[in-house]
Amino acid sequence: MDKISVENIVKSTGGKLIKGSKDAFVTGVKHDSRLCGAGDMFVAVKGESRDGHMYIRQVLDAGCSTVMVSHTDGWYEEVKDRDCNIIMTDDTIRAMGRLAAYYLDTLDVVRIAVTGSVGKTSTRDMIYYALSERYSCGRNMKNYNNAIGLPLSVFTFDSSMDAVVLEMGMEKKGEIDRLAGIVKPDIAVITNIGVSHIENLGSREGIFRAKMEAGRHITSRGARRGTLIFPYDGEFLTRENTAGDYCQVMIGEDGRSDYIISDVDDMGLDGIKFTVECDGVSHRISIPVPGTHNAVNASLAIAVGRSMGLSYEEIERGLSRVVLTGSRLKYLRDGRIRVIDDTYNASPESMKSAMKVLEKSACDGKRVAVLGDIFELGDRSARQHYEVGLFARGLRIDRLAAVGRNARHIAEGAEGGDVQVLYYSSKDELLDDIDSVAGHGDLVLVKGSRGMKMEEIVEKLVAK
Repeated sequence: MDKISVENIVKSTGGKLIKGSKDAFVTGVKHDSRLCGAGDMFVAVKGESRDGHMYIRQVLDAGCSTVMVSHTDGWYEEVKDRDCNIIMTDDTIRAMGRLAAYYLDTLDVVRIAVTGSVGKTSTRDMIYYALSERYSCGRNMKNYNNAIGLPLSVFTFDSSMDAVVLEMGMEKKGEIDRLAGIVKPDIAVITNIGVSHIENLGSREGIFRAKMEAGRHITSRGARRGTLIFPYDGEFLTRENTAGDYCQVMIGEDGRSDYIISDVDDMGLDGIKFTVECDGVSHRISIPVPGTHNAVNASLAIAVGRSMGLSYEEIERGLSRVVLTGSRLKYLRDGRIRVIDDTYNASPESMKSAMKVLEKSACDGKRVAVLGDIFELGDRSARQHYEVGLFARGLRIDRLAAVGRNARHIAEGAEGGDVQVLYYSSKDELLDDIDSVAGHGDLVLVKGSRGMKMEEIVEKLVAK
C-alpha cells in the first residue's frame, strides 16, 4: 500500500480527527486487531457479537498509531493520553469503503470487477493469471468480496501495479451497487445469473437486476471505453437486456457471440480443452482446471485479456498456471482414498458441475458424491435439492451420500437409478458411518454450502 496521510483519510471519509496529527501517515489498513502493527490504521468494526473498539488498546500496544472509530464508549478513557491519531466516523465500514474508493483513484490501474451467481472467484483468478503474463496485477485477498473484504483488498494494492481484479459478492439488493461504486470498473464481468441468494432477492429476475447494478458504475477513461463482458444465456444475459453506456462483449456457443466456445473436451481432474473463436479465427485452449463450466469462465478471462492487448499465447500461458483460491475442486490424495474437495460453497449449478467432474475423472474404485445442504434457496429449496439428486441419477456415479435437513430432497431425487443412495440427517451421523460412505480406491467429491462446514468430512476421509 502507498502511504496515505491522516488528513486525506479524514477528508475522503467525511470523518473528524478527534486526537492526533493530520500530518501523520498510514501504510496499511487492518480490521483484525491481531494483524495490526507499526504503520497500520486499525478500523474498529462494531458487529452483532463483538465490538472491535474493545481492542484499541491492544493494537496501540502492538505499534499501531492510527485508529478509525465510530464511538468512544468503554475504551477512550484508557487511551486518551496515548500518542495516537483517532478518526471519528459515523460508520466505520462505510468510511472504509469511501477511503478505498479514494485510494483506488490515486492509482493508475485498469480496474476489472467480477460478479455473478457462481464462478466469481474462479473467473477472477483466471483473469488475474492471464493478465499477470504481461502486467503487474492485484486481486482480492482470499475470498474477501464484501463491504469489508473488498476495501481491505484494495489497501493491499500500490502504484507498482498495472491492473487489479476485484470480485464483488452480494446477498441482497444494493450491495453490488455499493461495491461497484468503490471500484468504478473499466471492465465489468458477469459470470452468470443463477439461484444463489434467491431467498433474499425473490427471483432470478431480482438477481439479474442486482448484478446489473455493476453497469451503473462502468467507467470510460481517456481512450478506453468502459466494457461489460458476459456469457449469453438467452434469458437475462443478452445484448438487449445488458445494454448501457459501454461496450458489450458476449461469450457463447453460436454466431451471435463475440467469442464462440466449442468442442469442450472434459478430462476430469486433469482439466479441460476447448476451442474459442473470435473474428473468424479459432484457438485451442487447454487449462488445468476441471469442469466443463470452466470453459465459459476461461473465455471470460480471454475476453478481458484480449481487450487489454494480450495475445492468445500470453493468455494461455497465464491460464496454464491457474491455481484456484480456496477449496474449489481441489484434488487431495493420501494413497488410499482420493478426495475432490469442493467445500468452499455450493449452489445447485455448481453442485451439478462438480458431479460432472467426478463422473469424468479416472477412478479405480467407486465414484462417491457426498453432498450437503444448499442454503439461501427460499421456497425453491426442496425443488432445487431434488433436481440435484435427479441430475445425479443420470450420471455415472456409484454412490451418493446426502447430509443435512434439506439434502434429504437430494436423496429423494437420486432414488430409482443405478446410484446407491445414503442419507444422513446430520454430519455427525455421517462421520460415525464414514466407512460405509467410502473406502480404499474410491474417488470422493465433497460439496455443500459454507455453513455446512463440509471440510470436516474431507478431513475425516483423508485421515482414514
